[in-house]
Amino acid sequence: MLTFTLIFLTALFISTAIDFWLEQRQRKAVLTHRHEVPARFKDVISLEAHQKAADYTATKIKVGTWAGIYSLGLLLMWTLGGGLDVLDEIIRQWGWSELTTGVVFILLFSFIGSLLDLPFSIYNTFVVEEKFGFNKMTAKLFITDMVKGALLMTVIAAPLIWVILWLMQSAGNLWWLWAWAVWVGFSLLMMWAYPTFIAPLFNKFEPMKNQELKQAIEGLLQRCGFESNGLFQMDGSKRSSHGNAYFTGFGKSKRIVFYDTLLEQLSTNETLAVLAHELGHFKRNHIKKRMLVTFTIFLAGFAIMGWLAEQTWFYEGLGVSHPSNHMLLVLFMLVMPVFTFFISPIMSMYSRKHEFEADDYAKEHAEANDLISALVKMYEDNAATLTPDPLYSAWHDSHPPAPIRIAHLEK
Repeated sequence: MLTFTLIFLTALFISTAIDFWLEQRQRKAVLTHRHEVPARFKDVISLEAHQKAADYTATKIKVGTWAGIYSLGLLLMWTLGGGLDVLDEIIRQWGWSELTTGVVFILLFSFIGSLLDLPFSIYNTFVVEEKFGFNKMTAKLFITDMVKGALLMTVIAAPLIWVILWLMQSAGNLWWLWAWAVWVGFSLLMMWAYPTFIAPLFNKFEPMKNQELKQAIEGLLQRCGFESNGLFQMDGSKRSSHGNAYFTGFGKSKRIVFYDTLLEQLSTNETLAVLAHELGHFKRNHIKKRMLVTFTIFLAGFAIMGWLAEQTWFYEGLGVSHPSNHMLLVLFMLVMPVFTFFISPIMSMYSRKHEFEADDYAKEHAEANDLISALVKMYEDNAATLTPDPLYSAWHDSHPPAPIRIAHLEK
């Protein structure tokens, strides 16, 4: 067995074992505290809601564990099992050029992967989410979303894949730098295009109907010096009863979007406090910082691919007998999560630091108690656990655990 095969299998085993151990810690933590609401939340969250959150979390972990085992099997099937080799041989028999073969290979791999993931997607939507009262998705809407997603991926991804493969073939040893620049430009283009052209294909966006709330929000935006392309409410309720709010776009295309479910849950002051938190991310330059970190990580990734392109052991160690540019891209996409798993705690810590900073900004421009009450409502309505395991949370959670976050706001 090749050295890199052993390295890959060792990293895969260790990452899988750690993830399984963390998941069991999380499940044990929420079920151990299931029978009593934490003291800080006893007056605002019922025991019934607390138990629902514990059961919801435990169920998602159980399903997630089986999904992880399934994904592990698929990964080994595609790589050491020879799946990628078989798919490559089939497409090459069609006699197309190397570029066309590469584009079709990557698209077909993505479509097959989506189909293989479909059973768990269906189960999560129509069994788990349905059981806990969150699912509003119909079978027709589910299929429509899937078809739209496939068509969009073909239309949007195919040209990008073609350009990157062409650069790998024609741009010399520094192809990876040019490919990274293309990817950065594409990412920025999507940030501009998504709110205007893509998101409306899946959801309906309307100007905010509540004029009193709209005026209050515009006043907050003016005080914070934030300009956007409009305030919108989204019909999130046609898919799920989970609530949320977010910024999207950049430059003049920035817009603020509230789920209709969230607007139904929160009072005016609570909505303003949640918005002030989101504005905090913008004002503290978190968006720019995250983009910079993401672009830097991808630069390193493209540079590594540039080096791996000439390393036959990389292909052979992962069960591929015919190296090619498109095979390099797919292999790298498949195996990198195995190795980047180990930096997850660092990225989660970085994200939680931003959440605390955004909360501090919100306290300057809204009442802390309004943000606290809004968060408590969101925890309850979304069945978010109040008693996560500290190690699991440190590894996986992009937001601070509820008790720590509330305590920070109460300082």
